[in-house]
Amino acid sequence: MDIFIQQLINGVTLGSVYAIVALGYTMVYGIIQLINFAHGEVVMIGAMVAYSVIVALAGAGAPLPPLAIVLAGALVAIPVCMAVGFTLERVAYRPLRRAPRLAPLITAIGLSIILQHLAMIVWSRNPLPYPQIVKSVSYHLTGNPNGATITNVQIAILAVSVAMMAGLMALVYKTRLGIAMRATAQNQAVAGLMGIDVNKVIALTFVIAGGLGSVAGVMVGTYYGIAHYQMGFLLGLKAFSAAVLGGIGNLAGAMLGGMLLGIIEALGAGYVGDLTNLCHFADWSEALAQRCAVDPNVVLFGSNYQDVFAFIVLILVLVFRPSGLLGERVADRA
Repeated sequence: MDIFIQQLINGVTLGSVYAIVALGYTMVYGIIQLINFAHGEVVMIGAMVAYSVIVALAGAGAPLPPLAIVLAGALVAIPVCMAVGFTLERVAYRPLRRAPRLAPLITAIGLSIILQHLAMIVWSRNPLPYPQIVKSVSYHLTGNPNGATITNVQIAILAVSVAMMAGLMALVYKTRLGIAMRATAQNQAVAGLMGIDVNKVIALTFVIAGGLGSVAGVMVGTYYGIAHYQMGFLLGLKAFSAAVLGGIGNLAGAMLGGMLLGIIEALGAGYVGDLTNLCHFADWSEALAQRCAVDPNVVLFGSNYQDVFAFIVLILVLVFRPSGLLGERVADRA
């Protein structure tokens, strides 16, 4: 039971990050029917900018509490990523809004590569150790001293994620901007006739998605203790898988898909590896027997292969329910 609880905590923490990134994908898709594959790189830029600010403040001996230094990094990263999101929309996507749908898709992939290489030039190609200036404290969840625990960093990630999800839902469903966003998503031409500045609404959607991505980048860097110029690529693909799982274009679906994907990954890495321990079949192969003598935990799928589960889920969803768990089936119009 302790193992299950621990993997569940790890999965929910990871899933909350996926959900925040997936919200960026699903907001943009809901507005202009575009998969912004450069969104993962926006997340990476947020992590890198916060890294630079934290290192600068900590190295300069700033008389600030550790948590304040982390918040300072996040507060700088947010406007930077918002500016990046606005620039992408204004320079790259707006001119292609009426182009064939393949053109903005290829453009998004190209922007992803450009942002990766720009980050490599600025921050180098080497993995950067994220400053762990906030001391991690573990809290036991069971009476077993070696049992399941949750750290203060995980609690902070969960709290920030829930607050951001609730804030975004309130923005979309309780404010005039949210009404304008939903009207634009429904029909841009009619929304424009009703006095809504469609270009402004779309630009603000990219700005909000960039802000969400920046916070997700800081959370990933703080949680894993490392940042790299390619960190946004795989994270972005997983978050896109989460958005598809929940129903892309649906905010609640993105949240649900992110959480489910994180839990599936954690439980898959924790349990499927044990079920596929190849050492049970060591008698079948002399080479396998020799390897198992050194490492008795040779598994077909394990923590090193946890990325596989996200894409297995994506394939299954696309085959059996292409609209996602909360997505709506839309009939083609003649």
